[in-house]
Amino acid sequence: MLDTEAAIDTEACFKLKGSRVTMTILELYRYDYQSFNDALSAKVSTAPDFFQQTPVILSLEKCANDEFVDFIELSELCREFGMVPVAIRGGTEQQAVSANVAGLPILPPATSSRQTQPAKPATEATNELEIVEEEVPATANKIITTPIRSGQQIYAPGGDLVVIAPVSAGAEILADGNIHVYGPLRGRALAGVKGDASARVFCQQLEAELISIAGNYKVNEDLRGEHWKQAIRAHLEGDQLIISPL
Repeated sequence: MLDTEAAIDTEACFKLKGSRVTMTILELYRYDYQSFNDALSAKVSTAPDFFQQTPVILSLEKCANDEFVDFIELSELCREFGMVPVAIRGGTEQQAVSANVAGLPILPPATSSRQTQPAKPATEATNELEIVEEEVPATANKIITTPIRSGQQIYAPGGDLVVIAPVSAGAEILADGNIHVYGPLRGRALAGVKGDASARVFCQQLEAELISIAGNYKVNEDLRGEHWKQAIRAHLEGDQLIISPL
């Protein structure tokens, strides 16, 4: 009997496992096709490679309760720009029905304290792409001493990430807490990915493709200012990402 069970185990064609991944949140405040198309086009044009084949969750937590959303149309529009909607979060019963018609599962609302912040004006509605959800205290650190090359992704769950080496263009480093790069930062750095707005990014040489803290980010074009190729610190003031010299 044991031999039979062992044989079944070795012949299994799949295994279900839990996992924690970084996910892009598209917060929707209102929806009409043309406004959404124009704003999303402008947003993606700032970093086209970053958004290609990017799974996104469509958050309706700040969307008007009486707002009808055609999720089939919205999903097709997102895919045209490289984003792949995988679910909605929050919303009304009517919005959930529309999402089901489009084949999108419904996730429960986030429990983060970030929800208590006032909604942004509707004119900003389609310009917001935020990273992940709830605030988690940083407790465990990860130290990397070898160069992080293009295509690699390094994540420090529950703590800070310290990189004592260069981070190449095309690489991605993420941490629930702070990020420290003792060398050139040429890839993407995402700190506070669980929503910790007190997180910081430090690097000795700023050449990044993107810097993000708790979902608020700047891309390469925005970072090429007076502190380019200098040692910097990045932090949040409200929802504004601030770059200052070390």
